[in-house]
Amino acid sequence: MAGLELRGVRKDFGSVAVLKGIDLSIRDGEFVVFVGPSGCGKSTLLRVIAGLEAATAGNIHIDGAEVTRTAASDRGLAMVFQSYALYPHMSVHQNMSFALENMGVPKAEIARRVDRAARMLRLTDYLHRKPGALSGGQRQRVAIGRAIVRDPKIFLFDEPLSNLDAELRVATRKELAALHAEIGGTMIYVTHDQVEAMTLADRIVVLNGGRIEQTGTPLDLYNRPANLFVAGFIGSPRMNLLPADAVRLSLGEATTVGIRPEHVQPCGEADADLTVQVDLVEQLGGETFLYTTGPNDLKVTIRIDGQSALGRGDRLPVRLRREHLHFFDAAGLACRPDTIPARSHA
Repeated sequence: MAGLELRGVRKDFGSVAVLKGIDLSIRDGEFVVFVGPSGCGKSTLLRVIAGLEAATAGNIHIDGAEVTRTAASDRGLAMVFQSYALYPHMSVHQNMSFALENMGVPKAEIARRVDRAARMLRLTDYLHRKPGALSGGQRQRVAIGRAIVRDPKIFLFDEPLSNLDAELRVATRKELAALHAEIGGTMIYVTHDQVEAMTLADRIVVLNGGRIEQTGTPLDLYNRPANLFVAGFIGSPRMNLLPADAVRLSLGEATTVGIRPEHVQPCGEADADLTVQVDLVEQLGGETFLYTTGPNDLKVTIRIDGQSALGRGDRLPVRLRREHLHFFDAAGLACRPDTIPARSHA
């Protein structure tokens, strides 16, 4: 396995700059997830790392060696795509062994690698089947197995679970986490699914407009977003972002106050920061989400443990838990006021 270094990596398509100077270090054995909105450049960045797209500028190092102009086939990487990309006329065994045969790997070594990967991915009983006789989750495991047998320096995953239904996504996500724990490989994973990012990653890289907004552990990004974009992007439902004057907090340079839905607390009128009206209730059994409107058409999402008897049109006094407030200045950057009022009396 190997680490990865990106320095000033740019990618232009004609006059359109898609990657605008990416600096990133990924450690040997790390599981890193790229997230961001559609069009942010995350898949393009993965393809540039793989060598499927040529970087317009900058340098790429894998395991200490510069590979910026090295062909994809010579970088020692393995990529798993969203579409599986299996050969339909070949068996599972043949799909997994085909690349090794082309590389001239001895038959005994091919058999050993395929057997090991099949056992890891619970595919031993399916080695003689063709892809058409497999479920979607099994096909994706074959695609992952085909990458494993190549013993790559780095695994690259481009939204590999997006074609699966919800139940299979959860099951395959668990298998990926177990696989990383077992083989300890360096893995780079692109997804638009925040649950995948939060549960799989050692570190998350948040991209926006071809730039890195913030890099950190899942809980670092959740608890300490560096700016308004990360605060609003990480978390589902998203963080409540409220104008400081709308909740009557005087906080110096802070113009926006952020608070997660789980930290907006129903309370008595005397302790309330504001009173909201319930617009929509999502009852999920173990938790409830309330989508509400406060003064001046302020939209506030509230998470409540367990179930709630509240309904549309109900009024609810709430308090913003002071220890969980986030503050952002006029430029959208995280800041910290000198003092935080005990209660706003909005």
